[in-house]
Amino acid sequence: MKNKYFGTDGIRGTVNQGNITGEKFFKFGLASSTYFKNQKKSKQIAIIAKDTRLSGYTLEPALVSGLVSGGMHVFTLGPLPTNGLAMLTKFMKANMGIMITASHNPYYDNGLKLFGPDGMKLSDKIEKKIEKLIDAKNTKQLANPNLLGRVKRLEDGNERYIKILKNNFPKNFHLKGTKIVLDCANGASYKAAPKLLKSLGAKVISIGIKPNGVNINEKCGSTYPSKIKLAVKKFKANVGISFDGDADRIIMCDEKGKIIDGDQIIGMLARRWKLKKILKGGVIGTLMSNYGLEKFLEGEKIKFLRSNVGDRYVKEKMKKNNFNLGGEQSGHIILGKYATTGDGLMVALEILFSLRKGKKASKLLNVFKPLPQILENVFVKDKGIINKSKCKNAIKKANKLIGKKGRILVRKSGTEPKIRIMAESYDKSLILKCTNIIKKSIK
Repeated sequence: MKNKYFGTDGIRGTVNQGNITGEKFFKFGLASSTYFKNQKKSKQIAIIAKDTRLSGYTLEPALVSGLVSGGMHVFTLGPLPTNGLAMLTKFMKANMGIMITASHNPYYDNGLKLFGPDGMKLSDKIEKKIEKLIDAKNTKQLANPNLLGRVKRLEDGNERYIKILKNNFPKNFHLKGTKIVLDCANGASYKAAPKLLKSLGAKVISIGIKPNGVNINEKCGSTYPSKIKLAVKKFKANVGISFDGDADRIIMCDEKGKIIDGDQIIGMLARRWKLKKILKGGVIGTLMSNYGLEKFLEGEKIKFLRSNVGDRYVKEKMKKNNFNLGGEQSGHIILGKYATTGDGLMVALEILFSLRKGKKASKLLNVFKPLPQILENVFVKDKGIINKSKCKNAIKKANKLIGKKGRILVRKSGTEPKIRIMAESYDKSLILKCTNIIKKSIK
């Protein structure tokens, strides 16, 4: 059964509409507090971070109020990458962590991602239990006046996160002589990312580091990689790195100006980790992963499995199969050796570590030839249109047309009001034709 509030990556939507209101965030906080209370702990702790959206100033107090009303002590961290929040949840031995973000979505959206005490995103099962508590009568969950929580702001969240990241690499690791173009999407990494790379000695040209509350992901970041492409060429940089609003995605650019997506990064890391004998089991991709990646890994004798779309599902399948590498074409990449969720900064460090000693990004990061692919995102008022007979018939027609020459995937976005269409084939005109057939049935 479909979740009422949670999508593929937390709760997300337009601010001051539906689930993204102060009233709802109070209920989310109270329900989460109730579920994650640990009777064995004397001090119940929740930590909260956020990205740079203006609406965070509205939603965070409401969320905090719900948590405190349920008896949780709350530490607020301010703007911090999502995996920084996940890492600190585990490091601080908190009951839970909550990230206020809408990730790669525009500024007028917001939402939240919940993490358990292990720093892991929640399973569908736990989300359903919390959903029941959200809709329950609040009076049953409210703490006695003498058991209300307290709130404290921690100013060193980014410093703690940076320290954890750097501790995963040799102390002599440095980036002196490396010129990097960095796009932080005017989002959560605008402090941590430049500080981290500069501390390692890199020359950093930073863009997307002036958030004003409404410019997050606006013609910048991982969903707009042309910005780093132009900057890499202009400044003759060794590499370009682009994050999304909460920095759990990474898209890169080599020194020649070629965009490197998540699939290429995964392929490069898989090959390297296998040579270093770090790779466990194989690689988890998703239904959207390019077929070229699958064939490349097959040639490298690396096992490849697909999960549903969403880094949470990638992580679940990694855990089930005891794999330590997985991710998505969009740049959600999970390094199981270090992290519990996608972490753009950690992935960037791992790649930069591989690029030291003068290696070229173009040589290292272009490991396979992708199968020609079209990705279309169609805005819709009702995502249920995908279940209408007109759309179903169009998908059937497109699948019949492409036959064994490729593949088509049509799905509802779990994070935005969009229908996503993906088509792959060596015949570019064929995938264009198939995509258009489906698009016409949706619009």
